[in-house]
Amino acid sequence: MNAVNYDKLMQEELRGARDKRLLLHSCCAPCSSHCLSELSPQIGVTVLYYNPNLDCAEEYEKRKREQLRFLRETGLADFLDCDYAPEDYLAAVRGLEEEKEGGARCAVCFRLRLDRTAREAKARGFDYLRPRSPSPPSKTPNSSTRSALPSRRKSASGIFPPISRSGAGTCIR
Repeated sequence: MNAVNYDKLMQEELRGARDKRLLLHSCCAPCSSHCLSELSPQIGVTVLYYNPNLDCAEEYEKRKREQLRFLRETGLADFLDCDYAPEDYLAAVRGLEEEKEGGARCAVCFRLRLDRTAREAKARGFDYLRPRSPSPPSKTPNSSTRSALPSRRKSASGIFPPISRSGAGTCIR
């Protein structure tokens, strides 16, 4: 097993990135807050809010309002809303409805949101894209990066290194 120091990778990538732009997918304000506090002082960040996996429009709007409130209060990033589109999620996971949390359905959902992030990054001229961080405990930073690689092919943008949950930056590959 190789230890990967993601904080070191992130700091290396950030050198000279002040004029670059990053599109960060976010599922909610709490999940994006650490990532934004680490990145925003060093690179231009826009939060992409696209979460078709939520089971109702009310939950989607509640999370969106909180994300917007957080961004207004902190000024850490711009905001891009892709609107609530549960039909995207339902089509993507058709046949996987009985899968356990953290299984194949989650991988498909993660890829769906990352693919949308990649398309938006390419269309809008972002230099980098990044899935939300920190990842839920069942999804390590390394697995989210592996999931991101096919999405990179849909984007002119680079995949930004993960940001560790602990801040220490070490994760097992």
